[in-house]
Amino acid sequence: MKTTLSNHEIEKITKMVAEIIAKNEAHANVPANAPANALANAPAAGFPVAAASGPLIPVGVSARHAHLTQEHIEILFGEGYQLTKKNALMGGQFATNEMVTIVGLKLRAIENVRILGPARSASQVEISATDAVKLGIHAPVRESGNIKGSEALSIVGPKGAVYLKEGCIIAKIHIHMPPKDAMALGVSDGDLVAVKKHSGDNERALIFNDVQIRVAESFTLELHLDTDEANAAQIFTGDKVKLVGKKEVRC
Repeated sequence: MKTTLSNHEIEKITKMVAEIIAKNEAHANVPANAPANALANAPAAGFPVAAASGPLIPVGVSARHAHLTQEHIEILFGEGYQLTKKNALMGGQFATNEMVTIVGLKLRAIENVRILGPARSASQVEISATDAVKLGIHAPVRESGNIKGSEALSIVGPKGAVYLKEGCIIAKIHIHMPPKDAMALGVSDGDLVAVKKHSGDNERALIFNDVQIRVAESFTLELHLDTDEANAAQIFTGDKVKLVGKKEVRC
């Protein structure tokens, strides 16, 4: 039996086929290894897309840790105590063999928090937002060293305890780099940029905005983010990210 289509039905089918072809062509323009949300994965407003130039940036996932004054080191570990080096870090810093327990105002504690040396002029504890919930405190997101008005907590060591009226923060995501890499990437100390993971299958790919640039001769190129941020984006130490935007400064 022969079926004859009306002009209206032919137009309807033709339109459907054209829409399918257009959709397939759009998807063909997306790289094969792009994440499912690649089309919507773009820097926030105010972060124009940057040219694909400059070096890729290695990732360092930073777990909770403490920086202490010599006075506090001696209260926690004994008179005259000196921190012992475990691993060298950039900028003359080092991970130590010493660890402490931190306690929030509701007496909730987290053990085995590593100390980073050398001794500083002010004690500071850097945690993740998840740690803050566990401790029952409200730590602000700050650049390292900016502790004025930050959260209070106690630090407990084998020989004593210290109460900090302020000093607990969630460290702001940032990139350390020497001047030569800053020049190659077209950024300066204090700039805010957007970065994303460079490659690989990543079902939770996302872009980090408001990433602060920190430039010094003693630095090596590395993105520092905390465990919450790394887990959210499935990024691990040793992965690489690329700069995809820089925040515009309006006068």
